[in-house]
Amino acid sequence: MIVGIIGAGAVGAATGLALIERQVCRDIVLIDSDPAKAAGTALDLRYATPLTPAVEVNAGSYDLLTGAKLVIVTAGVNEGAGGAIDRSDPRGRLRLAADNARIYADIVPKVVQAAPQAVLMVVTDPPDPLADITRGLAGHSRVFSTGTLLDSLRFRVHLAKRLAVQADDVSAMVVGEHGTSQVLLWSSATVAGRPVMDLLGHNGHADAVRRDIEHGVRFANIAIIEGTGASRYGIAAVAARLAAAVLRDERVLLPVGVYHPGYGTTLSLPAVVGADGVHRVIEPAMTPDEQCALERSASILRAATEQCGEALDLAALHG
Repeated sequence: MIVGIIGAGAVGAATGLALIERQVCRDIVLIDSDPAKAAGTALDLRYATPLTPAVEVNAGSYDLLTGAKLVIVTAGVNEGAGGAIDRSDPRGRLRLAADNARIYADIVPKVVQAAPQAVLMVVTDPPDPLADITRGLAGHSRVFSTGTLLDSLRFRVHLAKRLAVQADDVSAMVVGEHGTSQVLLWSSATVAGRPVMDLLGHNGHADAVRRDIEHGVRFANIAIIEGTGASRYGIAAVAARLAAAVLRDERVLLPVGVYHPGYGTTLSLPAVVGADGVHRVIEPAMTPDEQCALERSASILRAATEQCGEALDLAALHG
């Protein structure tokens, strides 16, 4: 079973290793605009394969994607290079939308020509508008983004630390944009069936903890980039987990980005992920304030997708 990774940068390389360790596919194909970089990354990864069940790692042209079941796209301008690391800028990752839409306009048609039946997973920031653009470029709906799955994991980790429990014991979710307008669903966050707000208490201290956690989750990517230059390992683990859901047709419920007609855009809500990508969406119960925040997030994402479309139209005019 072939899985393609487009982009051999920090995220693409980490995703390749995560796929090898998760043992979900037989063949991994790396493609990059710099063929030497893809070849070197593939060689490095290949030396890890004797420690796992048989898997081949190769680099080359899009023709190697023939028969691929899943293609993961990580290519594009990253947050550091694109200047999306200012906590005071409400656009956040959306600053990268137009530039990365142009890159996707080159990549996606080549992927579809080589692997017309493949599911396409969008990882590049900002993943939600780019998934919308990918859906149009691909001409099919087997497209989803990693969305807010990583944000949800971060939410659980922060809550677990505050409550002195394991993150696996925390049930909590982030919906909407993978970005600054994301919505942390405090109303449904629980530990052992107990609402986390009850466990934190209803006082000024609990409100301060909530603000601190929201800030930590919302700007986790910037904190990581300031320390290492790139956020890679968490998102790679997420991409590999979602790859397993597709390749094994798990029908597992995870918050990923998919187009929602009711909101007129791609955003994250709990979705059933399986062999064809997203099979259906189950919208969670939300408080009126959370619902309002989600609608605001959808509005921001619609505007970002329009910006991407305008960038592609302008590129076509000057092409």
